[in-house]
Amino acid sequence: MRLVLDDLVIAPLAADDIPAFVAYRRDPDVARYQSWSPEFSDADGLQLLGSQVRDFPAAGEWMQFAVRSSSGELLGDVAVHVFDDQPDTYELGATVSPAAQGRGVARAALGATIDHLVGERGAHRVILTLDERNAPMRRVCAALGLRHEGTARDADWFKGEWTTVETWAALGREWRL
Repeated sequence: MRLVLDDLVIAPLAADDIPAFVAYRRDPDVARYQSWSPEFSDADGLQLLGSQVRDFPAAGEWMQFAVRSSSGELLGDVAVHVFDDQPDTYELGATVSPAAQGRGVARAALGATIDHLVGERGAHRVILTLDERNAPMRRVCAALGLRHEGTARDADWFKGEWTTVETWAALGREWRL
């Protein structure tokens, strides 16, 4: 997948992205609601890059796509998961470097990714699952017009504590292209 917007490019991560990718993943505030810890290393980044051998994930896989400025600066990434037990169903996530936060990067990147999934890959359903305390991502989901489908209270034991999980989604037939 390679998407070009006016001022962003979304494409598979490259070796040149690893230093910036690792730097923002090591930030405790960035890692707080994510599956990794601030101890994320260069070796972890290289291992993740080495596991991504396609331009789009196969069923059951996740893949990180770099979100770069038009000048090539890594601003963050979008994760795409293809469900293997539900046809045409995808889960997304986004991470934005601290320097790029508050500039609409996550909203633009996620919106373009959903446009691609619905328009080019025939997505039936796209979901985002997030920690209820992640207010910036909740605002992004609402701004995109995703439907808040539910809140599961203290439903996930995550990083040593019970967390409340929200699900946001859109059906392909509802999505604006």
